[in-house]
Amino acid sequence: MKREDLRNIAIIAHVDHGKTTLVDEMLKQGGAFRENQVVNDRVMDSNDLERERGITILAKNTACMYDGVKINIVDTPGHADFSGEVERILKMVNGVLLLVDSFEGTMPQTRFVLQKALELGHKVIVVVNKTDRPDARNKEVVDEVLELLLDLDATEEQIDSPVVFCSGRLGLSSYNPDDMGKDFKPLFDKIIEHIDPPDGDTEGELQVLVSSIDYNEYVGRIAIGRIERGSMRVNQEVMVCDYLGRHEPYKAKVVSLYQFEGLNRVPVETAGMGDIVCFSGIEGITIGQTITSVSAPEPLPFVKISEPTVEMTFSVNTSPFAGREGKFVTSRQIRERLMRETLKDVSLRVTDSDALDAYNVAGRGEMHLSILIETMRREGYELSVSTPRVLMKEIDGVSCEPVERLVIDVPESAVGAVMEKMGQRKGEMTAMHPVGSRTRLEFLIPSRGLFGYRSEFMTDTKGEGIMNSVFDSYKPYFGDIPRRTVGSLVAWETGTAVTYGLFNAQERGTLFIDAGTPVYEGMIVGVSPKAGDIVVNVCKKKHLTNTRASGSDDALHLIPYKRMSLEESLEFIQDDELVEVTPKNIRIRKVILERDLRLKAEAKQKNN
Repeated sequence: MKREDLRNIAIIAHVDHGKTTLVDEMLKQGGAFRENQVVNDRVMDSNDLERERGITILAKNTACMYDGVKINIVDTPGHADFSGEVERILKMVNGVLLLVDSFEGTMPQTRFVLQKALELGHKVIVVVNKTDRPDARNKEVVDEVLELLLDLDATEEQIDSPVVFCSGRLGLSSYNPDDMGKDFKPLFDKIIEHIDPPDGDTEGELQVLVSSIDYNEYVGRIAIGRIERGSMRVNQEVMVCDYLGRHEPYKAKVVSLYQFEGLNRVPVETAGMGDIVCFSGIEGITIGQTITSVSAPEPLPFVKISEPTVEMTFSVNTSPFAGREGKFVTSRQIRERLMRETLKDVSLRVTDSDALDAYNVAGRGEMHLSILIETMRREGYELSVSTPRVLMKEIDGVSCEPVERLVIDVPESAVGAVMEKMGQRKGEMTAMHPVGSRTRLEFLIPSRGLFGYRSEFMTDTKGEGIMNSVFDSYKPYFGDIPRRTVGSLVAWETGTAVTYGLFNAQERGTLFIDAGTPVYEGMIVGVSPKAGDIVVNVCKKKHLTNTRASGSDDALHLIPYKRMSLEESLEFIQDDELVEVTPKNIRIRKVILERDLRLKAEAKQKNN
């Protein structure tokens, strides 16, 4: 039986192509808000980090009504590092809106998310967004999408997908690229007409695949999934099954049941086949498990999530300033928090390391892990983080490493500098073509070749370059890649940085700290333009003599220092360095703080 009163769709796209803005307007025109209601922009980005960075990190559910049909919408992240979120929620929907920017066209993440949707046999509606841009290339972008569909071996029906042109910001859509339209009616009509309604046995035994997990400190874990068969009701006894056989089926009870209406979760007594529901009361429920009726415990297969490619070591903070700012500082607290994260994030992997107080955390990329670190930091955790490293894989007896498909969009004047750096980092160019007044370059490059490159890239392109990458495949090891050609300025002693000491140190390189900053021996206070570390004494004071007053250094002028963000710090560090993360500060330090011990360790390494 088909549920003609229901449609389940996901909005997938590359980062910054306007998914969340489009959902805003769909909710407004779908009657989710009162006429006089004040609504923030990007209302689906409810997380503080999402609003600050302007990116979607977590997939979120919402719903609106149109012409008597309820449309469940899942807004997904566009950044490649959070593609695990996209992969698992695609099991909840029957079709996708593929959003493509009218100027940028198809990008690496567009290819990745579209491939996943096509593999599941979903119907696709191509939405060319931002058609109000003066530099829009509407017709060329449609051709690019068609080429991509052919390249990904789409079926004839998928290649013949309808195209809607719209401006998510203005709330206009049409079937004609030269006509802006008046509202989202053409888009809504196409969703109702083209996307299949949920189809299944409404009277059969219950089956719900858990695709997402939320957490509430009052009710515990809240599971989110689509009812594939039968119906669910409050206080129903159910079985929890696992397709992967991680545990034996066990009985549980549905305590509360909700459906989505606009931005709200509305409590309901029952829900039927095809509905996307939230339910609580089942302790220990995780993503990928199936909730079934007691009489027919049949688990559903879960989509295979792509494996992580980058790993970091999270350890207890052992610096002299440890425990001053954080609320959670022990290895047990850090481990519990990481394990809790793996319940929500299926593309994250946590394993014990050789050290007792350290854990190896593997994810999709540097940003994936840096968002986790930033979230933990804001929750009051204090920890040390190692340099990122790629996860190697042995294929047919050959050691292989992850390779990224990198797309770079730069002004013509910066092409030479970018190609030179790509050559040093073992990048292989696969395509180069002009896009308006700019040039688009495509490379296949080892994942480790991108470590620490973003800041160099922004300098080389004078801040005008755009770079995006997505995991492509594993290929045989490419050889050594130089990680960093500059050295560090390392603090000589523990104390407080003073203007006189910083004035003398700034001649050696660029500083990361200002006067009055507490420092400790072995802490990195700046970067030297030359290879090799330099030890500097930033706590050195100008002492009073019979010819000088100690206050004369007030006239000394310091060059503005560079404040390092978490991402910049992770890109900067080498293997013998760590990033110390606390709720109030981000510091960079040497693994071995004492200078004498550091020199002995370096000498021993050279001899070996």
